[in-house]
Amino acid sequence: MLRAMQVQPLLSSIEFGARVTGVDLGSMDDDTFAEFEAAANRYAVLVVPDQIMDDSTQLAFSRRLGPLETTILEDSVAHGFSPEIAHLGNMDASGQCHAADSRKVVYDRGNRSWHSDSSFKTVPAKFSILSARILPGEGGGTEFADSRAGYDTWTGGKHGIDKEDLVDEICAHSIIYSRMRNTGDIFNESEKSTLPGSRQRLIRRHPGTGRRNFYVGSHAAYIEGWEEERSRELLDELIDWCVLPERVYSHTWTEGDVVLWDNRRVMHRGKEWPEGEYIRVMHRSTVAGDAASIDEPN
Repeated sequence: MLRAMQVQPLLSSIEFGARVTGVDLGSMDDDTFAEFEAAANRYAVLVVPDQIMDDSTQLAFSRRLGPLETTILEDSVAHGFSPEIAHLGNMDASGQCHAADSRKVVYDRGNRSWHSDSSFKTVPAKFSILSARILPGEGGGTEFADSRAGYDTWTGGKHGIDKEDLVDEICAHSIIYSRMRNTGDIFNESEKSTLPGSRQRLIRRHPGTGRRNFYVGSHAAYIEGWEEERSRELLDELIDWCVLPERVYSHTWTEGDVVLWDNRRVMHRGKEWPEGEYIRVMHRSTVAGDAASIDEPN
């Protein structure tokens, strides 16, 4: 019988990230689930080791947090997975490594830039749940950055821009933009027509805690109404500020790990591994957001 749920903070400097033990994500009772959800609101990233996780278990747990998004990855459907599972990795349908220059591998490399899942959708994602299925012999970790701490500590940057002056600003987000910038022109014209992008608040207030954070990342293309160079410069500066080492938790994956994070205030990125030598497969489910960020109170 599992002991009571234990929550151990991962970073001592800020309240960001926690390791949760004593739970089985597939069979939590309602009281334990409420504790778990409260921990997610408090720490924004939860690492849950020693889970026996297949897609049906992952989806059942994820749906307890809300309705799920469907993936835009054709490779997931090609493997026969549920449309609510994003199959992330370099394994082809025959169980071999994709070629390093294959479209799938090149596309997934875009996840190595700091981003928030689905910020390019009108209603951006709430939680992501990522489970380790096949791990490489080296590399392939995931990093998480606390955009709340970034907001709290912002000092104006090199141009002295006060964060209060940014509260009403709106950013255009686009995965076409981000992939063009970090992997090249990966989408065809038909795909581009289905990915129009979105408008998001530059600063969001979390509904569960009331804390503000910078809502930025690689999908954030520009600030509406700003001169392009000045806009890009500030967005890059905000990302760099939020991902300073003291605001980052770096996760080294172990078999059985599941990690949940809150996309509304967390940026993340995958780390490199020897793609031609090792297979790495992760399955992600994504809990849909409640509303467009531009409709949220600031």
